[in-house]
Amino acid sequence: MRQQNPPGTTARVAAPDTPHEVQEPASFTLQPGRNCWRVEPCRRFAMLVDGDAYFRAVREALPLAEHTIFILGWDIDSRMELVPQGADDGLPAGLRDFLCALADRRPNLRIYILSWDYAMVMALEREWLPSASAHWQAHRHLSFRLDGNHPPGASHHQKVVVLDNKAAFVGGLDLTLRRWDDNQHAPKAPLRMAEGKPYPPFHDVQCVLDGDAAAALGELAAGRWLRATGKRARPPAPTSSDPWPQSVAPELTDVRVGIARTMPNCEDEPGVSEIRMLLRDAIASARNSIYMENQYFSSGEIAEALGAKLGREDGPDIVLVSRRNESGWLEAHSMGVLRARLYRRLHAADTFERFRLFCPSIPGLMPDCVNVHSKVTVIDDDFLTIGSSNLSNRSLGLDTECNVVVTSGGDERVRTAIAAMRARLLGEHLGVAPEAFQAEVASTRRLLAAIRSLQRHEDRTLEDYAPPLPDDLDAASPADHLLDPIEPIDSEQVLAEFVSHEARPRVVGRVGVMVALALVLAGLAFAWRHTPLREWADFRALLAVVERLDDMPMAPLAMMGVYLAGAVTMLPVTVLILVTVVVFGPVYGAPLALCGTMVSTCAGYLAGRVLGRNTVRRFGGRRLNRVSHQLGRHGILAMVVLRLVPLAPFSLVNLVVGASRISLRDSLVGTALGMLPFILISAALVDRVAAAARQPGLLTFGLLALVLLLPASLLLLLRRRRRRHAEGRGVPPHDAAHGPGGRLARLARMAGGRT
Repeated sequence: MRQQNPPGTTARVAAPDTPHEVQEPASFTLQPGRNCWRVEPCRRFAMLVDGDAYFRAVREALPLAEHTIFILGWDIDSRMELVPQGADDGLPAGLRDFLCALADRRPNLRIYILSWDYAMVMALEREWLPSASAHWQAHRHLSFRLDGNHPPGASHHQKVVVLDNKAAFVGGLDLTLRRWDDNQHAPKAPLRMAEGKPYPPFHDVQCVLDGDAAAALGELAAGRWLRATGKRARPPAPTSSDPWPQSVAPELTDVRVGIARTMPNCEDEPGVSEIRMLLRDAIASARNSIYMENQYFSSGEIAEALGAKLGREDGPDIVLVSRRNESGWLEAHSMGVLRARLYRRLHAADTFERFRLFCPSIPGLMPDCVNVHSKVTVIDDDFLTIGSSNLSNRSLGLDTECNVVVTSGGDERVRTAIAAMRARLLGEHLGVAPEAFQAEVASTRRLLAAIRSLQRHEDRTLEDYAPPLPDDLDAASPADHLLDPIEPIDSEQVLAEFVSHEARPRVVGRVGVMVALALVLAGLAFAWRHTPLREWADFRALLAVVERLDDMPMAPLAMMGVYLAGAVTMLPVTVLILVTVVVFGPVYGAPLALCGTMVSTCAGYLAGRVLGRNTVRRFGGRRLNRVSHQLGRHGILAMVVLRLVPLAPFSLVNLVVGASRISLRDSLVGTALGMLPFILISAALVDRVAAAARQPGLLTFGLLALVLLLPASLLLLLRRRRRRHAEGRGVPPHDAAHGPGGRLARLARMAGGRT
């Protein structure tokens, strides 16, 4: 029986190849429950650099599995080819067809594939709706699921493949498109194509391991499958297989391997921050060198730990290798800004010139760059971690991640292997043989000095890089915790906000938007009447033009068409309501706005009913879809709550409702009751703002203030009623049952209904 929580191993950080060897080395300890999950023995361990090496190895290993294959990924594409130049093994090229052929070949084999149930913002970069397509439903022994069991804004980022619980692959590479490349990263490489289009060079790192460490990763994968699907995968069974890829020579044998994870707080499951503590502890133990390859560098906590080392005269060299360019405008203005900020901070603290940020440079590649996607950290010759975790807040607290760790424990054999793996990585980037890099380290006795001496600016090399950060962009960018959050936000509170104390900011926020809009319009009216702006435009004339729009032929019918178009394009219904009451006036516009919301609701409902649960589930996300299970039980009341405190855009809610068990009648009635207060308040606000513009005075502004006070008064009334109801039952007002069903039930009781 394997030990579940083995004692940690200790790695004494020595550095015989540096001038600091006379100092007492610091100690690093793998401690299960703190900086790792498990520490397990491993018979063989090898590092696989770049997609060509990894995808060849995994294609070679997969046919050797006899019982179970687990594939976990951030993105998994059925169309990708593991070996684009041809595998010559008699099996299909595409991933889906290849796996189905394996299932045909071995009737006892079961294949479990789990991919992140991604946000729709990623839809254009992925295979469209794979869970609903025939691509992944081609074999009864192949099960494909999307894992949406994560907090809002989080993602499942682990990249793990486990075969028979005997061999496992872990690292930064997904089995998807635009990941394959060899270690030459040549410009215009003919095989670096996806969907008929070339893509820039891609550098990443994976590892393969076996033994009890692989079995532990199998347990991790089975646990993810259970949480995501509610079903258990087949338990491990004895097999005669040895799914280690025979073409891969192990770089280490008989070594203990740590497994570290990140898991966010999710429902009743506490979060796990093992990788966060692992990196902090390892950096604190560094004496001579810290080498990091990573796609991102945005964690202030990691930067602080590195900065503490830079403040010591006898501290280590710190080398960070990352990509030059971010992927697109949005990433450049978020993660790029954070990297530039942290670089500035560390550069200012680098009194002894021991910190450098490098980017791989290949002649003829610009304006493209090598997309450094790897997540590797090597500290001295004693610590190596490979996995999926970026040096970002998300990876250290919000997303699910998995890293494996090798420490030397003072074993010179392991230290030699770790140094050799680091030399392979830096040798690739510098365009030199690993042996040449190791010889230079031995000669210069410093990591940075060795890199400097091997830099060749005319050829492939590592270039110093100082990320630009214009002052205006820095000033305009939000705070770090907004660009790169480390903690999830519990969106289930949103259903309780209508009646709870904690919810006041969300409800008041919605009213606040209307108040702000009214104040802005009133301010403009005042400015146009009492400042020189009145010479540029006449607000009263503008209102007259807007109001004349309702004289157009078939204007009401055209407005219903706009609502119908809004249902398809997910245009915010609140905007349409405001436009309607402005164009048609409060008396005629309010009924038209209500009719428009009914048209939009009906269209979305019917679309959701036609598409069905499986397809709509992709749009809704786990939280919103969980609410759909409550809709059938709570009907009209549930719809009223969803409209008063929306969980998602109006059109998206309509799709989910259509795919749930609620009837069209309940959907329409609940929508009417839930949207009517907002429509009436909007109509009253527009009417009072227009009146204030035409006839400014104490009376008109007093009536406007009265309209603004109505929603606030209603909110206070509901809060007091809920508090009295809770006190009458002897329950503290802030106590809440878990899940949306409990909250709906409380709201129903408060309203005098039954559930």
